[in-house]
Amino acid sequence: MREHTRLLVLSVSAGNGHVRAAQALCASAALQFGPTCEARHVDAMAHVLGGFRRVYTSGYLRLVENYPEVWSYLHQKADATPHSARTQQLRRGIERLSARALLREVRRCAPDAIVCTHFLPAELLMRERLRGRLACPVWLQVTDFDLHNMWCVPGLSGYFGATPEVAFRLRARGIDPARIHVTGIPLMPAFAQRDASPAGRARCIAELGLDPARRTVLMMAGGSGGGDLPAAAARALALPGDFQLLAVAGRNAAALARLQQLALAHPQRLRAIGFTEHIDQLMAAADLVVSKPGGLTVSECLALGRPLLLVSPIPGQEEHNAAFLLEEGAAWLAYDAIGLDYKLARLMADPHALAALAANSRRLGRPDAARAVLGHVLDRLPAPRTAPFAARPAAACMAEHAA
Repeated sequence: MREHTRLLVLSVSAGNGHVRAAQALCASAALQFGPTCEARHVDAMAHVLGGFRRVYTSGYLRLVENYPEVWSYLHQKADATPHSARTQQLRRGIERLSARALLREVRRCAPDAIVCTHFLPAELLMRERLRGRLACPVWLQVTDFDLHNMWCVPGLSGYFGATPEVAFRLRARGIDPARIHVTGIPLMPAFAQRDASPAGRARCIAELGLDPARRTVLMMAGGSGGGDLPAAAARALALPGDFQLLAVAGRNAAALARLQQLALAHPQRLRAIGFTEHIDQLMAAADLVVSKPGGLTVSECLALGRPLLLVSPIPGQEEHNAAFLLEEGAAWLAYDAIGLDYKLARLMADPHALAALAANSRRLGRPDAARAVLGHVLDRLPAPRTAPFAARPAAACMAEHAA
């Protein structure tokens, strides 16, 4: 690694997972390398046209929440459409026209290497490299436990996947095997530092002021606070079994207010929580996590060896995440509210089933994924640039890239 490296990490704020993975890489770089690695996170959506941003972020969230069957169709259709198809060319053309400010921001940052936690900036930057307008290597981190065709951006310096199956799928879609690395999905340093043993759990229980004699269930709605978490919490509290509930509403103020009202009726059993930066502490205190199977949430639970009861997977990527966990014996899946109530009550009454899920979760965890990703990126930096981006000839750019 050089004496000083500028690392740019690009995310897309369509959901929280891509952003959290980018933040994790920057936090890990600061912790591991200090001032020798200047890591900067940029949300690509802060540097695109407003209409494009609304469609890509809030439009996506509304689509998956209100019209999941439409999203399922679009997800499958895009996965089966080759990159050379006219519709894909049109999509990439619209993205380029909408993201000129992002490309200017990348040049202004003058990074030595770039890691993308979403395929959109990776596609834009690969075109810049092909045209000789960007000299630094570009890497792509896949943030789910399966692979969609959109992530197969050809010719990048490297690709990071959560599992051997993701690596297999990248190879099957034509990506150079030498550039594929199974690292896991980057997590904040707190997940590698957190003691997930029974003693560590007991400390978290004490820090949170919870009852050490009761099992603890963590229910999460995700950072955007989707789903009817207060209704699920109310049903859970009516189930048999003396367990306590941590309910995280994220940024959904209305859901938090309803949970706080519910907590008044169950002061010893329910803790209502809004958006928090300390989800690692809550997970470490939990005996079971009830959540949607987003790639980052799943990775965080696995890093701490916490079993999962999955609810409401988004069609496509989250369904595939759920399938992976079910195959590996680290989670159960509830298809509806009735199934959630039944399976939660059953797990609370069956410590052996809970322990088996926890053991499989612990086996799959990769708490040091961010460190592994940074190691690959920083150990393979090219020689320092001798000319600005725009002056690099295309042939030299591609020769350096292929090295």
